[in-house]
Amino acid sequence: MRWAAILAGGSGTRFWPLSTPNNPKQFLPLASETPLLRQAVERLDPLIPANRVLVITGQNLADRTRALLPEVPTENVLAEPCAAQTAPALAWATHEINRRDDNATVLSLHADWAIGDDNLFREHADMALSAAERHEMLVTVGVVPIRPEIGYGYVQPGPDLDDTTKSVDRFIEKPNETRARELIKAGALWNSGMFAWTSRVFFEETEEHVPELAPHLPLLDQNNVDGFFKSVTPIVIDISHFERSNRVAIVPGKFPWDDVGTWPALGRIRGTDKSGNCLVGNAAGIDSRDCVVWSDGEPVVISGLKDIVVVRANGVTLVATRERALNLKETLDQLPKDILETP
Repeated sequence: MRWAAILAGGSGTRFWPLSTPNNPKQFLPLASETPLLRQAVERLDPLIPANRVLVITGQNLADRTRALLPEVPTENVLAEPCAAQTAPALAWATHEINRRDDNATVLSLHADWAIGDDNLFREHADMALSAAERHEMLVTVGVVPIRPEIGYGYVQPGPDLDDTTKSVDRFIEKPNETRARELIKAGALWNSGMFAWTSRVFFEETEEHVPELAPHLPLLDQNNVDGFFKSVTPIVIDISHFERSNRVAIVPGKFPWDDVGTWPALGRIRGTDKSGNCLVGNAAGIDSRDCVVWSDGEPVVISGLKDIVVVRANGVTLVATRERALNLKETLDQLPKDILETP
């Protein structure tokens, strides 16, 4: 059967002060009035029903995740004992799925994407799952770029494997703008982070290519999840499996996808007015251009501004240039603790 594993952790820094460690972006209604995590589960149906969806999150978020997703069985919310990046989390989820269904195919997703067409998304998810089953390979879904995005990874496809699937030539991590334009011209795709594999192939490739995890897999057989997470070396799935394996394929796709990574991205997702402003909540813009304004209550008015982000949330006001808002962590690292933890 087909299963989904949704990664839903996070430190809550990218959308501060709206997001916090106990309220990271997957719980926020950033793309619509529905929290991103709830959209992620609903979007899968009917391809993968909620009873075959596993959600991997932090222990501090597990109860809230279960409350937000009552249709997902309680035992399907996996609370990591500690953060160890995506490869250990997905190894645990795949192991748990395999324990219940030893002929499983797994679709790996992130909880915080904005998807503009759910039907097209499911079509490509189905293609990826089918390719994983048919070719016995690890499969990634590549999105046709619509701009030279420097915050995304890229994949250069190789020769066709069949009508929907290509081999992978190489992965390229977060290029500068000039390089991104060159890659797009050469046919590279955005690496969406949507992956598919059969549990058998996943663990075969883990044993062969991932020494950070492989020696510790017996701990999962012993149901020693704490021991597994404490023993592994943290590593992301992109590096551990996809960049090392020679059994990797890609399904190219053209559907509206955004990883909702920064406040400036909100304009792409929510849309803008004729002046390029994205105004959400009790907000107004006068003689201003290309600004993002979010208010969770009190009125916020901007006048005569350009390329500015203003957020009023949880009793805190953030004002930053669009450029500085692209990497809020640098700002938050310098904040006094009493301000940072105010929300």
